[in-house]
Amino acid sequence: MIDPQLLRNDPETIKRSQRARGNDESTVDLAISADESRRAALGEFESLRAEQNQFGKQVKAASKEEKPALIAKAQQIAADVKAAEARSREADAAFDVAASRIENIVIEGVPAGGEENFVTLREVGGVPEFDFEPRDHLELGEMLDAIDMQRGAKVSGARFYFLKGVGARLELALMSLALDRALAAGFVPLIPPTLVKPEIMQGTGFLGEHADEVYHLPSQDLFLTGTSEVALAGYHADEILDLSGGAMRYAGWSTCYRSEAGSHGKDTRGILRVHQFNKLEMFVYTDPADAEAEHLRLLGWQESMMQALGLSYRVIDVAAGDLGSSAARKYDIEAYVPTQGTYRELTSSSNCTTFQSRRLGTRYRSESGKTTPVATLNGTLATTRWIVAILETHQQADGSVRVPEALRPYLGGLEVFTPVSA
Repeated sequence: MIDPQLLRNDPETIKRSQRARGNDESTVDLAISADESRRAALGEFESLRAEQNQFGKQVKAASKEEKPALIAKAQQIAADVKAAEARSREADAAFDVAASRIENIVIEGVPAGGEENFVTLREVGGVPEFDFEPRDHLELGEMLDAIDMQRGAKVSGARFYFLKGVGARLELALMSLALDRALAAGFVPLIPPTLVKPEIMQGTGFLGEHADEVYHLPSQDLFLTGTSEVALAGYHADEILDLSGGAMRYAGWSTCYRSEAGSHGKDTRGILRVHQFNKLEMFVYTDPADAEAEHLRLLGWQESMMQALGLSYRVIDVAAGDLGSSAARKYDIEAYVPTQGTYRELTSSSNCTTFQSRRLGTRYRSESGKTTPVATLNGTLATTRWIVAILETHQQADGSVRVPEALRPYLGGLEVFTPVSA
């Protein structure tokens, strides 16, 4: 939800954001009109209620003879107040609908345009080179008996899989390394629910234009989360936080579900884009004044993981039209995938400013004692998809894969994954 004060005082800033995203800026004018109607309806209700209160005093002070007529009038005023209250509630709801069509205000400097208009901030590690024809991650995974797509499809359908043997161990090692690094950075670990109520899913911005990507259980009216960001954002809904000790940081380890995976024939081989995966997600509540600095800290922790795993990557500043509705800025880290000859997204981090907290009622008390919406940020520190880049980057001519040194302590000192089939 955008700031109503900004809508009233500086609508041009919101319109510029809408244009940068490629969205219809007329939604801003509609929201302004709805806000005016809401405030007018509220003013009418409060005026009538004040009249009712004042008239009530007259009734109490009236003589026995005067009271019947006054009581009749009081009943009419009460009916007017009830009707005005109903109109005020309707106007409030109409404003919420109008305002919900406006996505978060992009931060100044975010590139305008769509998916292809990102800006590359840096490339790290160079392109991996081989003196043999590299295999893709699925072929390697099958040689290592680490990935079983065929039985995944037999059990659950297309885009499901089994991680087996060293594949399962690799994912657990990856997640454990990420968790240890998150703990060292002061994050509190959480294993959150993966089913959430509609108001939590809506509050985080995942039931907008991408609602068809979310699994819904109609009989329970619950949603399966595509990231633990959703549950972590809801963790402090309708609370006033104490940020006197600094930002509140959580690391959520959960299974994630996305129904859009593999749509439009995109990335349908292997485990790059699947319906179910595991992820360790960083989530932060902080003073809005520190949100941009915190965003860079999240990015720094992500890059440190990439470097520890020996992956070549680039950092991009995602264009406004490719941001989710809640994000005011997003940095993606894309690892180089040798068999695809290009960079593919492994992780992202988003600064959602106060957009989610306004919807979810999450505030903090400032030094002045005033309560105000908190800023929320999120960023992935490890996920199943990273196995793609790890296997392909560290493969050897015989199909074996060197284990990144940072992961070896979590694998009993194992240095190489050895094929079980040639």
